[in-house]
Amino acid sequence: MNIIIVGFGTVGQSLAQLLAGYRGFLKKAYGMVVKVVAIVDSKGAAISQRGLDLSLVVRYKREHGTVAKVPSIGSEMNALEVARSVEADVLIEASPTNLMDGEPAMTHIINALRLGLNVVTVNKGPLALAMPMLKEMAEHRKLALKFSGTVGGGLPVLAFAKECTKGDRVVKVEGVLNGTTNYILTRMEDGLRFEEALAEAQEKGYAERDPTLDISGMDTACKLVILANEVLGKRVTLRDVRIEGITGIKPEDIRMARSAEKAVRLIGVAEESGVFVKPLTVDQSDPLAVKYTYNAVTLTLENSGRHTITGKGAGGRETATAIIRDLISIKERIVRV
Repeated sequence: MNIIIVGFGTVGQSLAQLLAGYRGFLKKAYGMVVKVVAIVDSKGAAISQRGLDLSLVVRYKREHGTVAKVPSIGSEMNALEVARSVEADVLIEASPTNLMDGEPAMTHIINALRLGLNVVTVNKGPLALAMPMLKEMAEHRKLALKFSGTVGGGLPVLAFAKECTKGDRVVKVEGVLNGTTNYILTRMEDGLRFEEALAEAQEKGYAERDPTLDISGMDTACKLVILANEVLGKRVTLRDVRIEGITGIKPEDIRMARSAEKAVRLIGVAEESGVFVKPLTVDQSDPLAVKYTYNAVTLTLENSGRHTITGKGAGGRETATAIIRDLISIKERIVRV
C-alpha cells in the first residue's frame, strides 16, 4: 500500500514514527506492506517512489522546518502536484483544522478523490462543513473516506458504534468530546476559577494559546457532526448545531452541582429532535462524568439501552494509531474488491 501524507505536524510525524516501527507487525498481522512515497508540508514535499526513509524525513522536518530540505528527494511541489506525480493508493490528510472554509484540507480531499485515491483524514474541518457531500463523492467513485481519528483521537469511537448497531438502532448519541474543556471543568471542581484552570491547561499543553475552538464548544460541535452523520445517519453540517461553550460557567455552578452529587460537563448531543452542544449537569456516577482530559461517548440504543466508551481522546500518537486502524480497514476493503 503506497501512501501520501499531507500535513507533517505532531500527528503526521507520530504516524511516520509508528509506521517505521510497526513494519514487521503490520506485515505479520495483516499482510500489509505500507510504503510512504511522499510527505507534503506547507513549504514543499519529500518524494520517493521507492519509499521514504521516515526517520530521516522526521529529522529534517525538525531541524529545518520542512521536508522539502531533505537532500535529493526534497521538492517545492504542492499536494496536488505530488498526488498527480506519484503512484499511490491512499492520501492521509493531517493538515491544521480550519473551520471557516475547511481549506486547504477540503481541496486536498476533493482532489485526492478525483484522482482515484482513497482518503484517511484526521482533519475535522472539511467533515464538519461538508461531510454529506464528501461521503457521496467517495461512494460515487467507490473509494474509501475514513476518519476514525477525527473523533476521540485514538479512542475507537466509530468502530464501537458500528459494533453496537449490529441488530439494534442508535437513537441518541451523547459525548464529552473535548479534553481541554473537560480538564478545565474538572479543575474548577478542585476549586480553581475558570481563568486559573484555563491557564493551567495551557501550561500543560492541553489548551492552545488561543483556546477559542475548545472553550466555545466548536471543536465538540465538529466531532458531533461526524458522529451524527456516521452513527445516526443524519445529513447535518456545523451550521445545524446549536452551540454553547463553557465560558459562562461560574464557580457557584460547579459548587451547586457538587452539592447535589452531580458534575458539569460540556456535552454534545445528537438525536432525532436536533443536534446541540452545551454544558449539562450529570450524576457523578454517570459514565459521562469523566475527569481531566478523558473523553466519553454514550450511545442509547432502541432495545439494549446505553453503552459507553471512555478513554484518552487526543494526542499525536493516539491519533496516529487511529490512522493505522483506517489503513487496515482500507486494505481489507481492497482485498474484498
